[in-house]
Amino acid sequence: MRKTKNTPLDTVVTDFILLGLSHPPNLRTLLFLVFFCIYFLTQLGNLLILLTVWADPKLHARPMYILLGVLSFLDMWLSSVIVPRIILNLTSASKAIPFSGCVAQLYAFHFLGSTQCFLYTLMAYDRYLAICHPLCYPMLMNGSLCTMLVAGAWLAGSIHGSIQAILTCRLPYCGPNQVDYFFCDIPAVLRLACADTTVNELVTFVDIGVVAASCFMLILLSYANIVHAILKIRTADGRQRVFSTCGSHLTVVTVYYVPCIFIYLRAGSKSPLDGAVAVFYTAVTPLLNPLIYTLRNQEVKSALKRITAGREAVSENK
Repeated sequence: MRKTKNTPLDTVVTDFILLGLSHPPNLRTLLFLVFFCIYFLTQLGNLLILLTVWADPKLHARPMYILLGVLSFLDMWLSSVIVPRIILNLTSASKAIPFSGCVAQLYAFHFLGSTQCFLYTLMAYDRYLAICHPLCYPMLMNGSLCTMLVAGAWLAGSIHGSIQAILTCRLPYCGPNQVDYFFCDIPAVLRLACADTTVNELVTFVDIGVVAASCFMLILLSYANIVHAILKIRTADGRQRVFSTCGSHLTVVTVYYVPCIFIYLRAGSKSPLDGAVAVFYTAVTPLLNPLIYTLRNQEVKSALKRITAGREAVSENK
């Protein structure tokens, strides 16, 4: 249980100081360039996938690629909520963030992050239906149903983000105001509260840790059934094609979920590893999604070639 701090309650914190990632001073410039490149490539790669899915009629009519387009959109915004702040903290600029800005960042991160969590589960379910029930797939997963499921994921993510933001901002903060983290996340901010945070930690454990772990288990269960179905495919080419599609998804999911579960099932932890682990699902995963889905997905590569060839043809006709 978190004990109440003996701090005067008439002192109200109006802003926080984000201490950022721990790093040797001589690596500041290198880290600035690394995170700048990560952010630039993340935006470029996900925008490319988003435009490809939107522009190619063969892709935007299929549930798998509707989900992929939504994932790219989420990655662009999730990266924009976190990475620019990391870059700013690696400069000589002020590390202060207003209390309202901190709450807004916390809400946006958990809204987008939880929506992505549910979306990964939908993507695994979509692949399960397509591979294990191919004849019934058009009836079980069509465009309208896919849109409804995506809307449900967005709604659930918004509710989750609102709960976490409201529970966190209702607590009194009367000093100190230094957040030992690179963004305003629940475990780091709760350490600065001047009141008992047992309820918050319990809600965080259930609403984030348990939900994320449950979604991850559902994904693993889906892929266990997929692997069982793949092993029944007689042709090596068919097995290779399915393994390639599903393997890419499972790689990204593992990189996203394992760090989340590691941090939020240990909400009271003060391990210095937490910051380094959090970089994976806040900065690395949004970068990996376009690389993996583009380089390992033949249909996306074919769509890119068709779009490129079409533009070249238009240019030649002019």
